[in-house]
Amino acid sequence: MMQTLRDALDARGYDTLTPVQEAVTAPELAERDLLVSAQTGSGKTVGFGLAIGPTILDENGELGRAAAPLALAIAPTRELASQVMRELEWLYRGAGARLATAIGGMEIRDERRALDRGAHFVVATPGRLADYVRRGVIDLSDIRAVVLDEADEMLDLGFREDLEFILSACPETRRTLLFSATVPPAIAKLAQEFQRDAERVVVATKGGQHADIEYRALQVAQGDEEAAIINTLRHQDAANAIVFANTRAMVARLTARLSNRGFSVVSLSGELSQNERTHALQAMRDGRARICVATDVAARGIDLPDLELVIHAELPSNSETLLHRSGRTGRAGRKGVSALIVPMKARKKAERLLGTAKLSADWTVPPSAEDILAADEARLLDDPVWNAEISEDAKVFAAKLLQRHAPETIAAAYLALYRARRSAPEELLPPDAKPQKRPAAAFGPGKWFSLSVGRSERAEARWLLPLLCRAGDISKDAIGAIRIQDSETFVEIAEAAVPGFLAAIGPGMSPEEGLKLTPLDAAPDLSRPDRGPRPDRGPRPDRGPRPERQEREPRPDRAPRPEREARPEADARPVAPAPTPAPARADRPVEDAPRADKLRKAPAKPEGKPYKPREAGAGDKPWKKRDEDGGAKPWKKKDAKPFDRSRDGAVSDKLGRPGGKPTKAGKPGAKPAARADRPGKTEGPAKPRGAADTSRRFTPPGKAGKPGGKPGAKPARKGGFDTPRRRD
Repeated sequence: MMQTLRDALDARGYDTLTPVQEAVTAPELAERDLLVSAQTGSGKTVGFGLAIGPTILDENGELGRAAAPLALAIAPTRELASQVMRELEWLYRGAGARLATAIGGMEIRDERRALDRGAHFVVATPGRLADYVRRGVIDLSDIRAVVLDEADEMLDLGFREDLEFILSACPETRRTLLFSATVPPAIAKLAQEFQRDAERVVVATKGGQHADIEYRALQVAQGDEEAAIINTLRHQDAANAIVFANTRAMVARLTARLSNRGFSVVSLSGELSQNERTHALQAMRDGRARICVATDVAARGIDLPDLELVIHAELPSNSETLLHRSGRTGRAGRKGVSALIVPMKARKKAERLLGTAKLSADWTVPPSAEDILAADEARLLDDPVWNAEISEDAKVFAAKLLQRHAPETIAAAYLALYRARRSAPEELLPPDAKPQKRPAAAFGPGKWFSLSVGRSERAEARWLLPLLCRAGDISKDAIGAIRIQDSETFVEIAEAAVPGFLAAIGPGMSPEEGLKLTPLDAAPDLSRPDRGPRPDRGPRPDRGPRPERQEREPRPDRAPRPEREARPEADARPVAPAPTPAPARADRPVEDAPRADKLRKAPAKPEGKPYKPREAGAGDKPWKKRDEDGGAKPWKKKDAKPFDRSRDGAVSDKLGRPGGKPTKAGKPGAKPAARADRPGKTEGPAKPRGAADTSRRFTPPGKAGKPGGKPGAKPARKGGFDTPRRRD
């Protein structure tokens, strides 16, 4: 091992190496490709950092000037890539290493500037790195070592094509190290394709899979899952804990529930931005948060300090995910607990998951409220504060307390303050209890108040309840009955909450502008609604006084309706006689004769002679082609312009010149008619129907070409239509 790496381990407090670190740093494997499988939390990140040291460091254990990258470390998720970045930073700090990232969700401009300045290591996610290679942002020609961390997860996430593209862009002489918790057939195929005579390294932990993790299967009643999570967190009182859920919606729900109960909690899911996810993990590392509610995005590679508890709020989909979730605790020789919340209907699924993962769990029930209170007392009695040295200021204040209160009162007050800082435990039903609604807690004695708003002002309980909670700084559980009357509203407040409620309302007794709150000495009489007689609306101003309602006279009795058989025959509708079937033909069998209902009357033939074809020589045939003197062909392009303004009131001669002899309107040379909408103007020839664009398809009649054309030009085709042109 290089001296710079050994010094970094000593400074970090590494006395001994883990089994996987010893295996990958063996001298005989210094230049070999490796395919390593080991359980999560076994120190793989530091292991591959030590393994590639001889490949990229010089004889003195240092790195030269940073230019094109020498090593790649690829991880499936952003959080795991960021963690690899932190581990390599302290491991190679003494060697003068410069690191850069290519992680999805990070700022692209900062990453590109770091790559332009030069880097020895590049820590990346597959998608962002493949994009940089395609754009020419990063040069992989000097790569000496490539590490694929959690390679099986990258294939599951659909990064196979990106990985193949990245590995193909690297030199063939590189070292390739694949680290994975499991080696499915897809990983073996990838290793066979992109590794050269790889050495298979399997590291088994003494004591079996996750020997430092205690598995508990907590059986709960249907509907008690969230209450069981709260009790487990309270009873364990772990320094750090992760609660895993399957969906983003469940993560949001649990985060809100735990935050409302006073837990310091953050969330981690795919819908958060990279900046929010980074801040959430940093809050766990700094101690500002103690609980992280996450989806499986945090199931791989996340290493949080002092993580003692993992809770599976929802059972994972497979045993591999169960192992990766539980592997967040019990890392580097530390102990941990993995608790599965198992409703009774999901017991078979939990047993199947544990059996497939070859794990044994302790089947029990969540801690009860009594267990939590007993654990609180035990932690309070064993708190190191009792053995701490008392300062002079503390002695002076303790003397003041003893002068004012008895020792028993001081101890009780300390216990109350200790419990007030923690969430109250939940009451759980037996695991085999049927789903049912929890009985509502007794409201207890209350005090009545009157609000100066009622039904006439359209008062409703749905806006009065949040108004009183907000103005009086109380919860909705402290508000009892709300009875809305015509001009006022009666509200019941629990006696225990009345002092704080009145203090928050203030001496003005006005929860909101325009409202007045009045305390009552006794409960109001709510036996009957206070509606009173309906007020008289008075006369209508537009139609005079409202007329009095008249009683309707009874209807006269009608004669009984005659029966259908008793109706006269005159009312019967005539029925058309059925058609007489035609006689059967002699050459057709009787069964093939036409049916009577299928007969149709032949249409009447028109009077006159029947059609007789035209005799030869009687006239030209309609399909006979025109001769050369018969006029221009309709498909031949004309020299005349498609439109002539002479039709707008001027008189044209046969050649298109003004001043032609007037003829009958509508024919060539006809005098235009006067226009009714414009005096003094004349109407040109009628626009032919069907022409969509007159500037292209219409030629005024009476033209032999364009105006002023030469005599002898071919006349325009009768009808005024030019050859249709193609319109693009």
